[in-house]
Amino acid sequence: MRHGKHQHTLVPTQEHRRALLSNLAAALFTHGRIQTTLAKAKALRPFAEKVITLAKKAKSAEKTRAVALLKLALTYVRDEDAVHTLFTKRVGEFLNRKGGYTRIYKLGRRVSDAGETALIELIPASDEGRKSRSKRTAVAAKPEVKAEAPAEAKSETKAEKKSKK
Repeated sequence: MRHGKHQHTLVPTQEHRRALLSNLAAALFTHGRIQTTLAKAKALRPFAEKVITLAKKAKSAEKTRAVALLKLALTYVRDEDAVHTLFTKRVGEFLNRKGGYTRIYKLGRRVSDAGETALIELIPASDEGRKSRSKRTAVAAKPEVKAEAPAEAKSETKAEKKSKK
């Protein structure tokens, strides 16, 4: 059975897909953000986050394990400069994050072929992300509805109508 085996099929062959994701990831690690199609950005996100996780593990590992993780990352992203940049300069930005190292912004459609474009970027260390409300604050924030006030107002208006007639 194929349960849990979904991959983004961008191109016909697996080799081409790996090369495409490798080149996109290298550009992302080098420049910090890239503009591409929405489908490619969605396919790149899990690929890049796995490599960033390898860099985080290498940062806290002993020397021989760190070298092995670097070589493993080089099998995914075949650009030595990009991997070196990630493992030495950019890994410090992600040490305090538990995941979600990339963010995708939808930019709209291209004029030429109406393909959906997106901007994918590495999230900076100072970004706290979206503030989510807990259930307690959501319940406390709801205003209390008084059912008696509208009913009294309706009864007074009916009484006033009778007295006017």
